[in-house]
Amino acid sequence: MGYLFLAGAIAAEVVATTSMKYSEGFSRLWPSVITTIGYVIAFTLLAQTLKTVPVGSAYAIWAGVGTAVIAAIGMLFLGEALTAFKVAGIAMVIGGVVLLNMGGAH
Repeated sequence: MGYLFLAGAIAAEVVATTSMKYSEGFSRLWPSVITTIGYVIAFTLLAQTLKTVPVGSAYAIWAGVGTAVIAAIGMLFLGEALTAFKVAGIAMVIGGVVLLNMGGAH
């Protein structure tokens, strides 16, 4: 169940961060409201995740997957450049998450 909460936390964080882009520095009401609600949901679900998933693993997955998805959204939908450095960076973030999770429970 913890990983289901984590997936929801990641989805809420991605929605919130994407909305923040459209809030124009929190000067537009609805994107700002969506950002705030999205982060409240994300942190609430992350807190529930931490009841059953180790904090290092949960945070690494949350931050890593969120970073990779937001970077992809930026490149695919927001006109950000797709460069070899960005692809390499995303691969390193994902690799880091995998390595942290391979470390086991010790």
